Amino acid sequence: MFANYLIGLREGLEASLVVCILVAYLVKTGRRDALKPVWIGVAVAVFVAFAFGAGLEFGSQEMTFKAQEALGGSLSIIAVGLVTWMVFWMRRTARHLKTELQGKLDSALLMGTGALVATAFLAVGREGLETALFVWTSVHAAGSDNGTFQPMIGALLGLATAVFLGWLFYRGALKINLAKFFTWTGGMLVVVAAGVLAYGVHDLQEADFLPGINSLAFDISSTIAPDSWYGTLLKGVFNFQPDPTVVQVVVWALYLIPTLALFFAPVGFRKSEGTTRVEGQKAVHEQGESADGGARDGDRTDGDRERLRDGARGAGSRTVGDEG
Repeated sequence: MFANYLIGLREGLEASLVVCILVAYLVKTGRRDALKPVWIGVAVAVFVAFAFGAGLEFGSQEMTFKAQEALGGSLSIIAVGLVTWMVFWMRRTARHLKTELQGKLDSALLMGTGALVATAFLAVGREGLETALFVWTSVHAAGSDNGTFQPMIGALLGLATAVFLGWLFYRGALKINLAKFFTWTGGMLVVVAAGVLAYGVHDLQEADFLPGINSLAFDISSTIAPDSWYGTLLKGVFNFQPDPTVVQVVVWALYLIPTLALFFAPVGFRKSEGTTRVEGQKAVHEQGESADGGARDGDRTDGDRERLRDGARGAGSRTVGDEG
């Protein structure tokens, strides 16, 4: 339940911030007449997201067991890819999100009502589709039929919290460090995504798309019973499985370790590399100028020596003439 609450909160807050930025910009610029198309676009995006999630849930029920496992495993991998891209994208562009959205809104205002609806729909729809897909795969990874209801409640509570926080942001009643918020929640989502990826691999193994279903890495079911409260908690938060296959553990580690390392790496390391490169180029340029200056000094020295010799010869000639 907590994992799905986190998904709903993280994704929902992004969508809420987008809506807040769009609405606040229109109100500030005196274009309240454009609010209705924006809200229409938001409503259509929410409807499409729910319809997409419902289609995944009810459409998969008509499939055979292996087809369900193949679909669930494939969509789990796609969802992990989308969420991973999203957390890195948000970490990189969060500071410029407001300027980017306002620029798109200015262009849409010039193009008319349809462009406003499309702008709001695309801005919110991407978050909605990602949320629906990731929540569905997370619920699917939860396994038991009677446990499906709680993950959905968690996701809806997360979305409701995100909407409320977005309203507080718009009213100016709440100020938090969004950079830190998205960094830490993004890191937690990477951990959740690793569990979803591992379970997706298990689904593909059960569908006979991947080998090794009987090769277990370990089995601690006697220590951490899946039906115990702590086993259920680990399952719900991290998609923990007490008897994973070797392939699951390998895929989990290969995804989680490098992804977390890259995600928490200093944002400015590229800038530092670029600064070092520029300083190196300046140093080379200055050395080149020094070399050229030295060559010019050498040329001036040779010229001075030549003029001194000419002067000496001239002086000698005048002395001889005077004596004559």
